[in-house]
Amino acid sequence: MNQIDNKLCEETFFNNFYLEHVQPAINFAYYKCGDKDNALDLVQDAFSKIWENCAKIDFTKAKTYLFTTVNNLFLNKVKHNKVVMEYAKAAPYIDRTNESPEYILEEEEFKKKLQNAMSLLSDAQREVFLLNRIEGKKYREIADLLNVSQKAIEKRMSGALKILRDHIENI
Repeated sequence: MNQIDNKLCEETFFNNFYLEHVQPAINFAYYKCGDKDNALDLVQDAFSKIWENCAKIDFTKAKTYLFTTVNNLFLNKVKHNKVVMEYAKAAPYIDRTNESPEYILEEEEFKKKLQNAMSLLSDAQREVFLLNRIEGKKYREIADLLNVSQKAIEKRMSGALKILRDHIENI
């Protein structure tokens, strides 16, 4: 390894790298999971991994490594949550709200439809859908963020919308 590769192991350089990339990484994680606390946890875990492996990471690729690590940590969490959800399905639902039973039933049915429809999306489609519809990013911005063409983003979004339309009325 040349000296450039070890720059990431220098505390000052790492701190600067952290300060420069922490907010974009948190935003990216938030687009993925939709929860600020989980997003922060994912990013902190990713930075920990970078620090632990600093000698192995080419600093010119550290940003890519950061976002890839955040994405992989998110996907691992999703897999874990699927197991938790399967277990939770066996637990009885306890109504602790003051809503009418009809409203609760409708809400639960819609949540199930939405959850089912979102689960049918590929990870790439879900990511593009959330970045565009929740965060309001333009296709060009998403393409730059994900290092793919704008056409690829358009295709992913088109596929996501078709799946959602097919599985949820009034969307």
